Amino acid sequence: MSGAASRTGVDALEAARALLSAQSAALAAVATRLDDGFARAVSLLAARRGKIVVSGIGKSGLVGRKVAATLTSTGAPAFFLHPVEALHGDAGLVEAGDAAIVLSKSGAGDELAGLLPLFARLDVPIVALTEHADSPLARAATVVVAYGPVDEAGTVPGAPTTSTLVSMALGDALAAALARERGFAAADFHFLHPGGVLGRRASMRVDQLMHRAPDLPVVRTGDSVHAGLLAIMAGRLGLACVVDEAGALCGILTDGDLKRILLARGGENVLALPVAEVMSRHPRTIAGDALVAAAVREMEDNEPGPITALVVVDSEGRPSGVLHLHDCIRLGVR
Repeated sequence: MSGAASRTGVDALEAARALLSAQSAALAAVATRLDDGFARAVSLLAARRGKIVVSGIGKSGLVGRKVAATLTSTGAPAFFLHPVEALHGDAGLVEAGDAAIVLSKSGAGDELAGLLPLFARLDVPIVALTEHADSPLARAATVVVAYGPVDEAGTVPGAPTTSTLVSMALGDALAAALARERGFAAADFHFLHPGGVLGRRASMRVDQLMHRAPDLPVVRTGDSVHAGLLAIMAGRLGLACVVDEAGALCGILTDGDLKRILLARGGENVLALPVAEVMSRHPRTIAGDALVAAAVREMEDNEPGPITALVVVDSEGRPSGVLHLHDCIRLGVR
């Protein structure tokens, strides 16, 4: 190796170390500057029931694609929306109930100016991830995560290096904090990555997979066991939800219940009994916004033994659906 080539190699190594050291220092500085805006961003995203729409232009857009992928693989379904394509039809992907994360170092730009009113019209709250706390993006956002001034490392002035690293790191931090807030565990992560391939459908919520009305088998406490049996047969889920006069779930009637009652009561006319006398009074339930992976774990970890279905209840305790293990298996659970 010639002296010139050797010197070039040393210079490149020194330049790389200097850049990495500068970026490491910048990340440490950003960590100390984080305020309650980050916590409020996590709370906002955790409270929404729709998807997370990630957007940005240029290098911020490239970072945004990675952030959306990380969110999806950690239990928060997300997709990337290009600001320009949003103005040419892709805005139809955004729905009420969604939340948005918009990345922009400057927090300004004509492309963002066209996108922000779309989110406002659909009442989609915005988490701004930007350098500037006082920018058009920050002023339009519901929550601002401002990382403050960042000097771009490297020998080419202005080339985005450190700012993109900071944006990506903060996106990862949001995804990790959101996963913790939602109780997303290692088992859920493995469920979403069967064979190392991202299983997007496995990040579905329970209410996206459950059986719902008009196919939901429901009977009232005063109905006969015969009526319950007919509901079980029609629903083909192995159970019927039992509700009181207000429509709140108070039990379930299953195939197993019927078998046990027939064996216990012998020749008695069991089919004429009211459902309330024979139902299971403490059915396992789950919320509709829970992850399918979490529901599978609930079924597997049930005491005294695994079960094959969960009743999905709304905030008032009324049954809104039934999630069956067989449907989850079709998503790849083994």
